[in-house]
Amino acid sequence: MSSALRLRMSFASLLRRILSRRFLKFGTVGASGTVVNLGMLYLAQEHLFHAVQSPELRLNLSLVLAIFFATVNNFFWNRLWTWADRTQHHHRSWLYQFGQYTLACWLSIVLQMLFTNLLAPHFYYQVANVIAIGLTSVLNFILNDLWTFGRVKLLRKAAARKPD
Repeated sequence: MSSALRLRMSFASLLRRILSRRFLKFGTVGASGTVVNLGMLYLAQEHLFHAVQSPELRLNLSLVLAIFFATVNNFFWNRLWTWADRTQHHHRSWLYQFGQYTLACWLSIVLQMLFTNLLAPHFYYQVANVIAIGLTSVLNFILNDLWTFGRVKLLRKAAARKPD
């Protein structure tokens, strides 16, 4: 098989994965995480850290708490719903898997900030951020599909069973 054909097949496989029902579930979970994030941000800003005098410190403490709760929410919903059919991932500690999930998310967050800053001089900043969110959501989904929730392991098992 030529390398061009393999590349086209890999791209087609990637595109199918992105346009799949699983990706829609991933997006739905992400939307719920946004609600959790905004709710916790408000609660922390207005009530939990209200006594913190520095507005910058109060905002940063609130953001840390909001991002933490949204990440926990998204991890468990993705584990229980988006990738529920991947039961082989349950042999690992959920804490270990949460670490993988968190690393994938933080990579996406860093890239989102980078892409937004690179695109902002050329687009309205909110449009730049939406583009960056779209790009990094796809990356986040692929990382979690392959690494956190075990697609790589499934592919290795299938390759080991297939005769040469």
